[in-house]
Amino acid sequence: MSLNVTLKTAASGLNAAQASLRAVSDNIANVNTPGYVRKAVDQQQLVVDGMGMGVRVDGVKRITDNYLQLASFTAASDSSRWAAVSQYLDNAQSLFGNPSSESFFFNRLDAIYGAFATAADDPSSSLLRSQALSNVEDFLAEADRINGQLAELGGTIETKITADIDRVNSLLQQINQLNAEIGRAKLVSADASGSENIQSQLLDELSTLMNVRVSRRDAGGVVVRSTEGVMLAGEGAATLAYNRSDSTPGYITAQSPGGGSVQPIQALSGELRGLMDLRDVELPQLSDQLGEFLTRAVDQINAAHNGAVAYPAPSVMNGRNMGLDLPTAVSGFTGTSTLAVMNASGVLQRRVDIDFTAGTMSANGGPAVAFTPANFQATLNAQLGGAATMSFTGGAMTITAAAGNTLGIDEGTSQKAGRGFSHFFGLNDLVKTTGFTNYDTGLRASDPHGFTAGGQIALRLSTPDGLPIRDVTVTVPAGATMTDLLNALNNNATGVGLYGAFNLDSRGNLTFQGSPPVEAGISVVTDTTQRGAGGPSMSELFGLGALQRSTRAGRFEVAQALESDPTKLALGKLDFTVAAGQPLIRPGDGRGALALSLAGDVTSHFQAAGSLGDVSMTVSRYASEFGGSIGRNAAAAETRRESAEAVMTEATARRQSVEGVNLDEELVNMTTYQQAFNASARMIQAAKDLYDVLLGML
Repeated sequence: MSLNVTLKTAASGLNAAQASLRAVSDNIANVNTPGYVRKAVDQQQLVVDGMGMGVRVDGVKRITDNYLQLASFTAASDSSRWAAVSQYLDNAQSLFGNPSSESFFFNRLDAIYGAFATAADDPSSSLLRSQALSNVEDFLAEADRINGQLAELGGTIETKITADIDRVNSLLQQINQLNAEIGRAKLVSADASGSENIQSQLLDELSTLMNVRVSRRDAGGVVVRSTEGVMLAGEGAATLAYNRSDSTPGYITAQSPGGGSVQPIQALSGELRGLMDLRDVELPQLSDQLGEFLTRAVDQINAAHNGAVAYPAPSVMNGRNMGLDLPTAVSGFTGTSTLAVMNASGVLQRRVDIDFTAGTMSANGGPAVAFTPANFQATLNAQLGGAATMSFTGGAMTITAAAGNTLGIDEGTSQKAGRGFSHFFGLNDLVKTTGFTNYDTGLRASDPHGFTAGGQIALRLSTPDGLPIRDVTVTVPAGATMTDLLNALNNNATGVGLYGAFNLDSRGNLTFQGSPPVEAGISVVTDTTQRGAGGPSMSELFGLGALQRSTRAGRFEVAQALESDPTKLALGKLDFTVAAGQPLIRPGDGRGALALSLAGDVTSHFQAAGSLGDVSMTVSRYASEFGGSIGRNAAAAETRRESAEAVMTEATARRQSVEGVNLDEELVNMTTYQQAFNASARMIQAAKDLYDVLLGML
């Protein structure tokens, strides 16, 4: 009996040594194979009835460290995220040009001011006028180009996101299939390390696309879950999808295997997170800031142009669509303004002084006549006495002089939402818009909101990383004032009140602020509201949602009348100090051109956009801050990429030190197992010799 035990013990040792030698041989053969993890034979003592019977081979195991593996997954996710952000922000920065070049986008604004300063020295020069207008057109065209290419860059990123989602789905399918293969091998104690190595490489690739939680299955293989614990692979593979519209941020959903339930999941890191941040945060914010910068730069140019007059003066002044009715637009004005009707030579024919603070008008210095916002049009036309007429159609004011007469406006001290009378209505704008770009509506809480009752706006509340929280549909109330509209929007049950609030500031800007701890953002899903017949929707008038704000940089163009005839450029000023019968305007007056050249030095109020908050500063200062922020954001992303890459390199090196093949160590193991093999073989030979002796004695 003892000889049988000896033989079995020696045979088990021989088998164990052979298995170990095969494992060592595989390790040495794959020393330079990418993704290969060294393996070793899992040996256990074989005990029968309390007696040692040799060694049992339980299988082959890979030498891994779960902590280092998960650390490398996290590091790879962060590295891929910031690599994507850095790459595309660098592309976005390049769209603005080289800061040291004259063609740099922000330098074009200085060229405009310089051209008007030159024109101020010789305002009658058609060449100088044309040059100034050409610079304005170049500036607007360049802004449109940049904004268009930012949109194209966003489209490229969205295509990349879709491709990454497809790749994630493929990886999850393969990981799940390998689970079955590994499980079958484990069941019969076979070597599953080949399948496990392939699965490990797939997990490495998956971690670069999105961060996941990986745990081991008892039956072999892995379970892959999302950050919040949704199973993605293990017992079947989930199907991921990217959900986004032009007006709402994107998010990822996971559908359970077999067409089960669908639920949103978070991608907190990885290339997908970086791409989604670019698509829904970085690029829209950049476009919004470009639009805000352009809006205020154009606004100051228009302010100077509205305060000036052309020579010869125009016979018709066409305003822009305010999106408001006339009584609401006039309500809230303060200060004074003067409307002058002149003959073709610029000699005053009729003068109407408007005192908005007192609510009166007077013609040619005559007695003051009271007016209200409701009868403003009728009162003004009466004071004009047929020399000119004012009309208001489609949200726009038009003043038309009688035959042979021309028009000019002195803004005086008139003000509403930071703009003078002519400027607010856009009666003499140098730059026109094809939509709404300035959201300083001038509306107050007590003003009528003007939106047709029953109209609806659907809003989506989302977390800062884009996951939807709730969709709410707000119906325009029967209550007529802006206070009623705000109450409907901020209602806890049917509005956004549980997650934040809409506020109306002193300039008539309607903005949303999310409340802690969620700090939700809003986007517009649909909007069927309308302000009056054919008027703007709520999202158009107030610039609600990223879609409205990020596209406005392409809505500007030089007024067609000025583009076709530069002599209509307003480079002079009305002069009411001249003697009776003398012209109020003269061809050599360059005071209006001088005001245009100084437009960049006028303090303007900028809404929060991009990396800059709600600030008041000059357009030139904002241009410097904006240009600098673009470079800083790109540099910060590059720094974070380098830091994340360094962490990934270190994590990979430490993981490799455990999982990688060390030739010296493997050669030592080979010698050890060879000696063990020889020892077992000698033990078998000794047992054979004893058997031979015993048999010979019989």
